[in-house]
Amino acid sequence: MDEPDYRFLCELAAQLRVDSVRASAAAGSGHPTSSMSAAELMAVLLTRHLRLDLTDPANPANDHLIFSKGHASPLLYAMLKAAGVITDEELLTFRARGSRLEGHPTPRLPFVDVATGSLGFGLPVGVGLALTGRKLDRLPYHVWVLCGDGELAEGSMWEAFEHAGHEGLANLTAIIDVNRLGQRGPTRHGWDLGAYAQRIGAFGWHTIEIDGHDPGQIDYALGDALNTRRRPTAILARTCKGFGVSAVEDREGKHGKPLQDPEQAISELGGPRSVTVPLNRPLGGSQPYGFAEGALTLPAYEVGERVATRTAFGEALAALGTARGDVVALDGEVADSTKLETFAKAHPERFFEFYIAEQQMVAAAIGMQARGWKPYAATFAAFLTRAYDFVRMAAISRAGIRLVGSHGGVSIGEDGPSQMGLEDLAAFRAVHGSTVLYPCDANQTARLVAEMADLDGVSYLRTTRGETPVIYGPQETFPVGGCKVLRTGGHATIVAAGITVHEAQAAAELLEEDGISVTVVDAYSVKPLDSGELRIMANATGRVVTVEDHRPEGGLGDAVLSALADLTVQVVKLAVSGLPGSATSEEQLVDAGIDRQAIRDAVRTLVR
Repeated sequence: MDEPDYRFLCELAAQLRVDSVRASAAAGSGHPTSSMSAAELMAVLLTRHLRLDLTDPANPANDHLIFSKGHASPLLYAMLKAAGVITDEELLTFRARGSRLEGHPTPRLPFVDVATGSLGFGLPVGVGLALTGRKLDRLPYHVWVLCGDGELAEGSMWEAFEHAGHEGLANLTAIIDVNRLGQRGPTRHGWDLGAYAQRIGAFGWHTIEIDGHDPGQIDYALGDALNTRRRPTAILARTCKGFGVSAVEDREGKHGKPLQDPEQAISELGGPRSVTVPLNRPLGGSQPYGFAEGALTLPAYEVGERVATRTAFGEALAALGTARGDVVALDGEVADSTKLETFAKAHPERFFEFYIAEQQMVAAAIGMQARGWKPYAATFAAFLTRAYDFVRMAAISRAGIRLVGSHGGVSIGEDGPSQMGLEDLAAFRAVHGSTVLYPCDANQTARLVAEMADLDGVSYLRTTRGETPVIYGPQETFPVGGCKVLRTGGHATIVAAGITVHEAQAAAELLEEDGISVTVVDAYSVKPLDSGELRIMANATGRVVTVEDHRPEGGLGDAVLSALADLTVQVVKLAVSGLPGSATSEEQLVDAGIDRQAIRDAVRTLVR
């Protein structure tokens, strides 16, 4: 590479600062000071080391740049302007209604892989992209992540440092803008670069400490990162927040505010520029690696067999992996329990172990899907709550990921309440654009696993620990958004999903002895719910009982209530309202009041 033109780099950095100030001033809000501290870092990266095909944002060989400190979005937008991706006119629409330049970046813009702004999110996604480049795409693109020093207090960052070091991801570089000031005051370690280097280095990273306003040091560090082998690099850059403008430079209380006198600040920075940057083109070929594909032959189970839906999930995903080379699996160190180990044995090259680091696991899935892969990530339903913020960010990123939570509900038995997913249906129903599926038998599970592969957005499948009877034949279909009416009767409608479908069926048999006939609906698609079919059944009987192995708030019962809100029908919700202890699966259902006898009693009370 030729020698850097330091004057040009300084001019570009000044332009990035000026445009950050201008954009925030036009919006009347934003984070210009956080953008100004990293201007030299991004000027050198953009001009000297970042490789992008500006004519083709989807080029698989493109490098990836993630602004983990997403509040510095004015800096990103100023970079895109300098590269010719957006115009100056669009730059000044920052934060305006309908603008692509949102307060924090989203994939509405080209070259933005994921939404950022939830601090601690970007680096774990970068780990996922770096794993994708090395093990899936098998292309030489580099992943650059701009981090703030404040977000290093987030535990998810250290999950990322640990995993990237363990994997030796030399195609990943974290550029850490150590500007000393957070939102309300100084960060934990201030400008002590050594404190950060010691900690990050302990996870197996190559660390470089530099002056973040010296283009020469920055250029050397970025080049060193590209030449480092077998381990990722963290560039720790000492910077000043608000650098270049005396009214805000290294001053507390200026975070997240436009400059009070933007014209004075622009003048102090030397005025507006119109520097443009011809970017370096990607290295190597542009065709990602492809895994072999074949016919889809899902496992088939005989009616009357007893098979756990978690077992069917593992076997179905392995079959799907044989049929589709784009399917990958991610584990939170419980593959023997979720049965993801079946996929791992069949397709070891597409199986990724993240140990007990659920945030990193979900973030990696988001990174992988950004490159077109179809990730399925599985752990206990209860433990996915640890990564819920990242699930929320997946939705904002328009990401297509598939999450599978096993051990749902009290029916897991003796393990006790810490292992029971009892809030998961509510949590995933609340996610924008999500799909929530809860199968009751093995053949239904297998079909839904295959259906999930082509769903947009965040999809969630809940599986059951214990064995349950197979009630559907292997040729039965289960469209997302549908339900199954298992029997019809005139006195009441019972709506169930998963484990409680079997209890509802048994309750219906007992109610026949009482002279009461009921309709039983298997609402396997909790979201989207088959509202039309449910309304027909509810109108026909005038009485509805919902039963779920879940908390009363936000789950199946509330979904049904929403669907029937304008109808004159009686609705009773049966759900887990108490705090469970340890007991057998059957005892748990009885104690929670969601077993067959409880359903029978609820229907009899309604009818009489």
